[in-house]
Amino acid sequence: MGGRPSWTLTALLCLGLCRGLWDQVQAGTLPKPNISAEPGAMVPKGSRVTLWCEGSLHAGGFRLYKGDVSVDWESDVLQESSNKTGFVFEPVASHYEGLYQCGPLSPTSSSERSEPLALVVTGVFPPPSLSAHPSPVVEAGGRVTLSCSSETARGTFHLLKEGGADLPLHMEQRPFPGRPQVLFHVGPMNASHGGTYRCYGSSSSYPQQWSEPSNPLNLEVTGVFQAPFLVAQPGQLVLTGDSLTLQCHSHAGFDRFALAREEGPQGPQRLDGQHIPDFLLGPMNSSHGGRYWCFGGHSRSHIWSAPSNYLDLLVVGTYSRPTLSALLGAQVPWRGNVTLQCHSDIPAEIFWLSKEGSSAPPQFQWLLYKASPYQANFTFSAMTQEQGGSYRCYSSLSSAPHLLSLPSAPLQLLVSAPSDHTVENAVRMAMAALVLVVLGVLLFQARFTSHEEPRMQLTRRPEGEQTPGTVHLPCTSGL
Repeated sequence: MGGRPSWTLTALLCLGLCRGLWDQVQAGTLPKPNISAEPGAMVPKGSRVTLWCEGSLHAGGFRLYKGDVSVDWESDVLQESSNKTGFVFEPVASHYEGLYQCGPLSPTSSSERSEPLALVVTGVFPPPSLSAHPSPVVEAGGRVTLSCSSETARGTFHLLKEGGADLPLHMEQRPFPGRPQVLFHVGPMNASHGGTYRCYGSSSSYPQQWSEPSNPLNLEVTGVFQAPFLVAQPGQLVLTGDSLTLQCHSHAGFDRFALAREEGPQGPQRLDGQHIPDFLLGPMNSSHGGRYWCFGGHSRSHIWSAPSNYLDLLVVGTYSRPTLSALLGAQVPWRGNVTLQCHSDIPAEIFWLSKEGSSAPPQFQWLLYKASPYQANFTFSAMTQEQGGSYRCYSSLSSAPHLLSLPSAPLQLLVSAPSDHTVENAVRMAMAALVLVVLGVLLFQARFTSHEEPRMQLTRRPEGEQTPGTVHLPCTSGL
């Protein structure tokens, strides 16, 4: 019972709507038809496109107009049903561009024409070029400028994102000397901005005649996910001719990984992803040296993690080897200090020190004065046995800091073990305990004897020794 009023209202509304449509038909006025393009309203020159008109069953078919001129004679007509008509253009020529509308075919019916559809024909002019500044790899929240330029196009440039729901951006060229171009400013960047972009050019005389598409530009957005961690196996010091593996470790479940290398202040120019986190490099030469980092992401996506840690890849073997020495000797007492000096006979500006078998990155020092002697001191304080081992040093120039000399001869640093005072401490503690026991016994005996009272004993001298009228009373104790 509670739902009957709503059904009654719905029925009344339906009857009113149907009656209104019937009154329009009786009066000869039909609803406005719809127009659409298949596969789309932007078609390459020489391809095929179908414009579909769809509307009332009483329209008797539809007529296609370009402006105020009927264009039925230029196309093949497909009558799919009584309320849907298709107009096929094949091959598409440049003059097919323009604004199209649909109207009813029946002379006894009148109707407003459909909304206009702009048919764009591409490939009429040579393509422009598209570039990103400062880089197509942009951190989330950052900004990027896309430059579309052409040697031939004059008028308006159009920026489109492939497969995106965003409307194309249009910008008219401003007069200025040099190559015609426009700048599209994109940002602040978020995940939705990642993707493939192209741009087109068109003339002001025929705005629906566009050029061929520019080169595709992939805009990559980083910083959306947690950063991975980059390590080098077996290490970041590698001899010329050897190989190594850079591993991009992550806990975020990524199935796509990209390795970037510092090429300049603009950062990486592109991110080429692969499905495994291991990047094999080699055989190594001077071109492999530099700073690397990696990103993690998901398949078929232009969205990436934050960048990993930076890792400097050092290629060894460019210059002659330096020498390494310990200034006060290689024998170091436990918790003592030691200074290692790396010396080069040829000009050097950076010195490196590494411990063999250690996963820690090598230490380095820049020389403040680029003059002989070319040497640097590495000082260690409070040495422990863990810091002992075999050390080598290298040298390089500031113009190519990642190209290192051959390694120096190894220097074995020996750190003495801390003194073992366990036995000495045990003996000392035993002696102290014994002394305490002796002192306790003596103290107890002294307290016991101090509580005994002296005893009085009367004796008589022999008769021969008695002195008349005198009695001796000696007092003796038990001590």
